[in-house]
Amino acid sequence: MNKIKNFLSYKEITFVSLPIFLALYFSLIVNFPILSELNTILSKLESVKVGFIISIPVFFFAAFNFIFNLFSWPYLSRPFFALLLIVSSMVSYAMYNYGVIFDYGMIENIFETDTSEATSYLSHYSIFWTMVMGVLPALFLWKVKIKNDKGPVRFVVMKVASMATSLLIIAIIAFFFYKDYSSVGRNNSYLKKMIIPTHYVYSAAKYINNTYFAEPIEYKQIGLDAKQSDTALTAAQSKPTLFVFVLGETARAQNYELNGYERPTNLYTRDLGMISFRDVSSCGTATAVSVPCMYSAMPQSSYDKQRANNQDNFLDIMQRAGISLLWKENDGGDKDVAKRIPLLEIQRNVKNEFCNGSTCYDMALLESFDNDISAMKGNRMLTLHLIGSHGPTYYQRYPEDKRFFMPDCPRSDIENCSREEIINTYDNTILYTDFVISQTIAKLKQLEDKYNTALFYISDHGESLGENGLYLHGTPYSLAPDHQTQVPMMAWFSSGFSKSKKINTDCLKQAAEKNSYSQDNIFHSMLGIMDVETEVYNSGMDIFYQCRN
Repeated sequence: MNKIKNFLSYKEITFVSLPIFLALYFSLIVNFPILSELNTILSKLESVKVGFIISIPVFFFAAFNFIFNLFSWPYLSRPFFALLLIVSSMVSYAMYNYGVIFDYGMIENIFETDTSEATSYLSHYSIFWTMVMGVLPALFLWKVKIKNDKGPVRFVVMKVASMATSLLIIAIIAFFFYKDYSSVGRNNSYLKKMIIPTHYVYSAAKYINNTYFAEPIEYKQIGLDAKQSDTALTAAQSKPTLFVFVLGETARAQNYELNGYERPTNLYTRDLGMISFRDVSSCGTATAVSVPCMYSAMPQSSYDKQRANNQDNFLDIMQRAGISLLWKENDGGDKDVAKRIPLLEIQRNVKNEFCNGSTCYDMALLESFDNDISAMKGNRMLTLHLIGSHGPTYYQRYPEDKRFFMPDCPRSDIENCSREEIINTYDNTILYTDFVISQTIAKLKQLEDKYNTALFYISDHGESLGENGLYLHGTPYSLAPDHQTQVPMMAWFSSGFSKSKKINTDCLKQAAEKNSYSQDNIFHSMLGIMDVETEVYNSGMDIFYQCRN
């Protein structure tokens, strides 16, 4: 007890000893997630050298001491390391409890997250973790006196000696255990992305540079020849097309009854003649990637966000062709895909039947539906961007009367709920989305005498619900499980729409059962189904083309 009191009352450290203390803290405490992961990996190997195991935290310590010495200078140390401690504690929390990896894509997702979405991740447990792991050490750092009473020459010599010692330790470890590190690293390449703080700092710096300091890309218009077919223009004079594109959030294909899931998560649409495409891959594992990617002409394999943000997407091309467009937003942002078309955002700061002052149920998107449609001209496409199954506050996505699967998990720190409760809560969000889709179809049926109506639904990405210790989404695509990359995709056509577009629904149902698709197909499929003729359209990528007579 006296030793603890003596430590807490310790009032002075030097700029050379500061990196040593921080390196020790980061090696053993902050980086517990990767140490835990390494323990799991090594325990599965037939034989592991004891020296190799012992060397891992020593290697981290030496590497961190070298790096932290670069930033341990008067006037810089306190603010830099205090911020690093607090942010790193948050990263450590998310990584340990949810299995989240903070690579470039995750950093991009964080920067593009709105306040309402960000606060949904807060819980008593996350705040406690951050206070103990980050804020308290930062306060201690701010309070302690950091001295340099040896003179500038002595100070530099000691700093260089400390860094040289770190390099020597790393060299010795490499000499004895290089093959072990190489083997484990090569077979588990994601491990380097789990090191705190190096990888998330690198990813954040790269994102900031690309977003705010990179040379601007000249905007490129594509599909300048776009026009609606003569048949579509003629039909628009008497009975226009009304196409509703429902963009889902965080729904995974595995939990859809129409895809073979054993629970009734499609209770409201199962008898409406929905066509469910069973094998569909997303472009990314986060909204910030998947949405701009699927709306762009670029395939997932060569997708580049900077290019996508400075190039026409299928909405721009449709608008150029004379199709009337409207985007209704309930998920905190359109990720810039709708910035050149009319957009209405649901006001979440009000309190009414669907909104509680901070978030809204997706049924809010259907308010003023008839008026929205009437205000549009000619052939129309209405996009409804759902908040869908966005976690971890799944319980906030559906009202009390839609708590079908019980017991659920009415809290944001879902890692403290049972697996049954988490799945029940998530399935309730899928069921509520199904309800919203059914209500949208009901409205479309009421308008069938005026329009040829259709609805298309696809989610941006999936979600992990604790499988293999992973929660939420955003795992690097190459490492992501199918739960995060396989998404539901469904279509509903009125008889008038099928007739006007000459769609063989039996053919499409068969294709939906046996073929594999991805969000790469969306760009061309939407242009095709809306009868937009342009040189950038590729019928081979149109999921409907083969079934149109």
